Amino acid sequence: MTTVSLRRSIGHLTFDHVLVRPETHRPAPATVLVFHGMEGRSDAQLAIAERLTGWGCQAIAVDLFGEAVSAGGAQRCADEMTAFLGDRGALAERLSAVLTALTEVPEVDADAVAAIGFCFGGLCVLDLARAGHPLRAVTSFHGLLTPPDWSVDGVIPARVAVHHGWDDPLAPPHDVVALGAELTARGADWQLHAYGGAMHAFMAPFAAQPERGIQYHPVVAERAWRSLGDFLREALPTD
Repeated sequence: MTTVSLRRSIGHLTFDHVLVRPETHRPAPATVLVFHGMEGRSDAQLAIAERLTGWGCQAIAVDLFGEAVSAGGAQRCADEMTAFLGDRGALAERLSAVLTALTEVPEVDADAVAAIGFCFGGLCVLDLARAGHPLRAVTSFHGLLTPPDWSVDGVIPARVAVHHGWDDPLAPPHDVVALGAELTARGADWQLHAYGGAMHAFMAPFAAQPERGIQYHPVVAERAWRSLGDFLREALPTD
């Protein structure tokens, strides 16, 4: 596979996105955007992007915080995430700007883009769908599910899949039910996979704080990954 830096500036900020694509002379038929969690753009994202290329698509590890924040370390990234959670309007603006920048990249077919996200990134891809951006599909893994304080009318165009650990303290059952009602009211094509015995961050091999409800679950992680493959094959064009 090949990696290409897609460093882009938005206003006074610089974002270090990374395109990962199969080693082939043909353009990839579809692109999957991979949104990070609290840790910022990371090697974990690149590993996910590399796995995605095995399905014939290309992937972009999205930098949502910007290089300056990532360079500030874990606490700076955590503070940035907290600020966005407190201002979902500002998050929507950042998401829209980053999405626009990436879909204008020559290597990307803007009509064949999906987005997946983990933890905070899961909330981000749901907010992209809520805003009505013309994505083919979005998938949230152990994401935060609460709606933003802004609303948009009309049908959600993206297909939506949510993978949720039932024992996730950051997304209790009433949030799950509320999300289902919200997506139904917006006419979305949506599906929910809830996994018993799984906590927050069940896809993250480094997650090991069960006392806080944060724990990797390899069996559930593999089930969720296989389901993602089926979902993307249904939603995206292939060779």
